[in-house]
Amino acid sequence: MEKLISILEDLQPEVDYATCEDLVDGRHLDSLTILSLISEIEDEFDVEIPTVEIIPANFNSAQKIWELIKRLQEEE
Repeated sequence: MEKLISILEDLQPEVDYATCEDLVDGRHLDSLTILSLISEIEDEFDVEIPTVEIIPANFNSAQKIWELIKRLQEEE
């Protein structure tokens, strides 16, 4: 989770990822940032995020993103 927070902070440093639960809905992460985030996650955590998983519910908080990563790791 620490590495995920670090990646997020590199992309958008002004957001408090420990408490923010509306990263997409609150427009803290825009579409280009999400694409960069996905690329970083795939490289760092050795997962592939399918297009069907790229929905706001999976990216609205660091915790939700972490749950997505763990689930994808378990599926591989």
